[in-house]
Amino acid sequence: MPHRAFFAFIFPSILAMVLFITLPIISVAVQSLYVAHPQILVEVENSGPFGVTKETRIDTAAMAAIQAAQPMGQFAGFANYLNHNHLAIDDLRQIFGSGTGLSDIASRLMNLPFYRALAFTLTYCFLVTPLAMTLGFATALAINTLPGYIKGPAIFVSILPMIITPLVGSLILYWMFSPEGILGAGLQALFHDPRLSLRASPLLTWVVMIGYGIWTNGPFSFVVFYAGLQTVPEDTMESARIDGASRWETIRFVVIPHLAPLATFVALVQLMDNFRVFDPIVGFSAEANATSLSWLVY
Repeated sequence: MPHRAFFAFIFPSILAMVLFITLPIISVAVQSLYVAHPQILVEVENSGPFGVTKETRIDTAAMAAIQAAQPMGQFAGFANYLNHNHLAIDDLRQIFGSGTGLSDIASRLMNLPFYRALAFTLTYCFLVTPLAMTLGFATALAINTLPGYIKGPAIFVSILPMIITPLVGSLILYWMFSPEGILGAGLQALFHDPRLSLRASPLLTWVVMIGYGIWTNGPFSFVVFYAGLQTVPEDTMESARIDGASRWETIRFVVIPHLAPLATFVALVQLMDNFRVFDPIVGFSAEANATSLSWLVY
């Protein structure tokens, strides 16, 4: 068999993917079609020295019989996906059938948990990813031109946000923007408003979350782009300079095309990572103004 060695090499990986990825996904999909059985309550009378008292209890025997008959729960089909906390189909019919303006429709959609989380997740992904890549690329270009004895400390400072644990970083941000924190107190003093709080405004909370995402994701882009800059052919750079190309023209026509495959890789990795945004929301206690799909699942 000509491909026997190939299949022998990939079989362990395929087996692991089936056991630890495919089967759990199928199991979760099947379990999501069921809901917990409703509790069966019974009223029990207790006689005591002060008379008869009535108490409501769970009928454990009846519940055990139902659990034995239907161990996965009560079949609900796709009702779990269509209820108010998820796709909210009935709510969507009411919203779009009301005949109101777009601003009112958008406001009412943002009151639905799933669509509020979806809006923040997509906004976070499509703003943080390009801005973090731009920051990382600009940092890589700047550090690449520094003298050798400064590059080491500059690289260390640039990757510090990536070293800090995301939850710890978001907690630091939370304390900094609290009324007693340096940024929160500074803004209150600047605007002469002791009641000013960034955490009380949904828009400002989104801005802070996106800014934090750019700060934490920028170092990864920087590391990849800086490594890629070391592979740019020096002969090509020298030829561009001899031909009279400016620094911007060299970057545009030599460096960027050379790093394009790396940019695709960074964009895909950043999108996947940003789509799972969770730690900043928990650390910043932003659940009231910003939730993501990962937080909704949690």
